[in-house]
Amino acid sequence: MQKKLQKAILATGALIASHSALALDYHGYFRANTGSNSASGGQTCFGLAGAGSKYRLGNECGVYGELMLGQEVVKTDDGASFKANVMFNIINGQASSASLSKGSGEIGLPQVYLSAEKVPELGGATAWMGRRYYKREDLHITDFFYWNPSGVGAGLEDLPVGNAGMKFSYALLREDNTTTPLALNTGDSSTRHDFQLRGLNVNPGGSLEFGLALIAKDSNLANRKGGSMLTVQHRQSNVFGNGENKFAVQYGTGAGVANGGTGDTTNGSDVHRFRIVEGLYSQLTNKLGGQLVAVYQKDTANDITKASKWTTFGGRVAYGLTQHIKLLADLGRDNVTPGNGGPSRNLTKFTIAAALAAGPGYYSRPELRLFYTNASWNDAARNAASAGDPLSLSGVFGNAKHGSVIGLSAESWW
Repeated sequence: MQKKLQKAILATGALIASHSALALDYHGYFRANTGSNSASGGQTCFGLAGAGSKYRLGNECGVYGELMLGQEVVKTDDGASFKANVMFNIINGQASSASLSKGSGEIGLPQVYLSAEKVPELGGATAWMGRRYYKREDLHITDFFYWNPSGVGAGLEDLPVGNAGMKFSYALLREDNTTTPLALNTGDSSTRHDFQLRGLNVNPGGSLEFGLALIAKDSNLANRKGGSMLTVQHRQSNVFGNGENKFAVQYGTGAGVANGGTGDTTNGSDVHRFRIVEGLYSQLTNKLGGQLVAVYQKDTANDITKASKWTTFGGRVAYGLTQHIKLLADLGRDNVTPGNGGPSRNLTKFTIAAALAAGPGYYSRPELRLFYTNASWNDAARNAASAGDPLSLSGVFGNAKHGSVIGLSAESWW
């Protein structure tokens, strides 16, 4: 498999080289982390069972990177542009190992699609087909993609509606999670329709965004079902200067409780998810910036193993001591209450770091960090953790309900 992917990367490079006269777009991201924990072990990360995310600063293990390549392959006389887009990513859980052949990591192809832009017949919209990250919304400090309709399919994106800046998008996406060969036509499959309307201006600097995901009951397996998710989001710009605030309310049923994507297709109509998301970012001054996040999520179902309540609240602040030296602090608390009436579990995580960065701004990258992370949790969190998890009895901290890590991390995007 790795050899096939390596060949694919070389083939992509050859394709780009053959079209060197046309514009090449490339974007990338990577992070790398290593450290020592207070139990005399290596880099350790803290996450609560049942929580949808964790606070990232000083709390990411291993190496992750991605490279996005976009090539305009044809530009016609009428201005239409046809582009090929490919993204490669690498996930390596063992930061000290550079080899992917020993089970320490893998190479992926999360995006590969064609797009047609500025085609006169499309009325200003963009057509696309393939696999892509599609209109994702997240909370940066937790990497929580609460609205994520990504997948494999095709769509018409950002079709202008009226003269007020509103844009409509539709995507048809397929999921083929086969349990038997497709040739037998007995695999688990589903079809998802994604509708979005964005840019409804409701106040100065503020707009509403709407999303509806409809998942069809589309499988030969008798226990597979459909579902839906509705998202309404208010986006406010120019908050405390150049900041932004996102406030979203989501409601999903059945297979639609997976953040706007296709979730567990065994979920019945009794499975519901209600979620409120708040994310505030601002660069208050040239030196001081930060982000606050909060999530309330309640899952209800006849099956108590699928019912729970998750809340999280936290923030990160960055202060530039000089043009290239920053201080960072990150604090977050997660709480999960299981649907079976058992005790609530919680995790509190705090990180402080000093960074050498490209600039003093909150989002200025690259950053080279020296960090210290401390986490504490309760008995319920320890009992709910899976075997080997740092919070569990069999984890690195054993009977303790607290632990810390001191380490180094690097992060960049371009």
